[in-house]
Amino acid sequence: MLKVVRRWIDRYFSDEEALTLMLILIALLLVILALGNVLAPFLTAVVVAYLLQGAMNYCKRRGMGHLSATIAVFLLFMTVMLTLILIILPATWNQAVQFISEIPRMASKGQELMMLLPEKYPELVSVDQVKQWTKQITDELASLGQLAVTFSLSGIAGLMGLLIYCVLVPILVFFLLKDSTQIVNWMTAFLPSKRNLLTNVWAEMDVQIANYIRGKAVEIVIVGGVSYIAFVIFGLNYAALLAIAVGFSVLIPYIGAAVVTVPIALVGYFQWGWNETFFWLMAVYAVIQALDGNVLVPLLFSEVVNLHPVAIIVAVLIFGGLWGFWGVFFAIPLATLFKAILRAWPVALSNGPDVSN
Repeated sequence: MLKVVRRWIDRYFSDEEALTLMLILIALLLVILALGNVLAPFLTAVVVAYLLQGAMNYCKRRGMGHLSATIAVFLLFMTVMLTLILIILPATWNQAVQFISEIPRMASKGQELMMLLPEKYPELVSVDQVKQWTKQITDELASLGQLAVTFSLSGIAGLMGLLIYCVLVPILVFFLLKDSTQIVNWMTAFLPSKRNLLTNVWAEMDVQIANYIRGKAVEIVIVGGVSYIAFVIFGLNYAALLAIAVGFSVLIPYIGAAVVTVPIALVGYFQWGWNETFFWLMAVYAVIQALDGNVLVPLLFSEVVNLHPVAIIVAVLIFGGLWGFWGVFFAIPLATLFKAILRAWPVALSNGPDVSN
C-alpha cells in the first residue's frame, strides 16, 4: 500500500511546478478561510477592476494613455456608484421597508386560506396539521421581528461597515487599475523562474474570470432591467425590489431563479389573487427565466464556462458553504480553475522525467 501511495506521489508531485502550484492553492485556501471577511473590500475591488478592464482597453484603443484611461474609467465608476447609493438604494430600501411591514398582513391572510384546506381536502389535510403550520408561521414571524430589532440595534456598526466599503473600495479600484502590471510583477517575483504550469493556468483563469465577471454584470443588468419593466407594466407592488432580487438571483445558477420565484408569486397572489393578471405575470416571468437560461447565458458564457450543471451546483454548494457570498459568486470560476489544473497537470508532467518505474 505504501509503495502505491509513494508511486502516486512521485508521479504527480515530483515536478517542482506541480508542488509549487499545490502549495500556493493550499495557502490561498487557508487565507480565504481565515481572513475572508477581512479581505471582502479587496475582493470587491478586484471584481470591480476586472469589470472595468474592458473600458480601460477601449480607452487605450482610442489613443488615451494609461493614466488618462485610468482616471476616465474611475470617474465613470464613481458616477455609477454615487447613482446607486444616492438614487437607487434609497428607493429600493423604502420598498424593502414597506414589504417587511406587509408581511404580517400577508401571513394573516395566508393563515385564513390555510384554515379552508381541511374543508376542501379533508383526506389530505387535517385541522391539526393546519394548526401546526400556523404555529410554525407565527414562530417564524416572531423570529423575523427579533431579527429586525437586532438589525436596527446594529445599524451603527452596519453603517460604519458601509462607509468603510465606500472609502476603501474606490481607493483600491483606482490603484488596481493604475498599477495592475506592477502588482502582478511584484507577486510573480516570489515564484520560481520555471513556472510554465503556473503561467498556463493563470493565463487561462485570468481570461475566464474577467469574462465571467463582465458576463455576470451584463446578465444582472439585462435580467433585472427586463424584469423591472415587466413588473411596472403589470403594476406589481415592490417592482424595483423584486427586479433587483431577480437580477442578483443569476449569481446562483439554477437555485437562485427557483428561490426568487417565491416572493414574486406571493406578492402577485396577495395583490391580485388567482386571476388572469397573476397567471400572466408568472407566465412572463417564466419566459424571462427561459430566455435567460437558453439564450442569454449561452450567448455570454459560451466560451467561458464549459461545465456540467451537476458540477456547477456542487461547486455552488461547496464553495458557498466554505466562503459564503464570495464562494457562491466565484463558484463557477473556482470550478473552472479546478478543471484547468486537472487538464494542465498531466501535460506539465509529460514533459518532465519519467518516474513511473
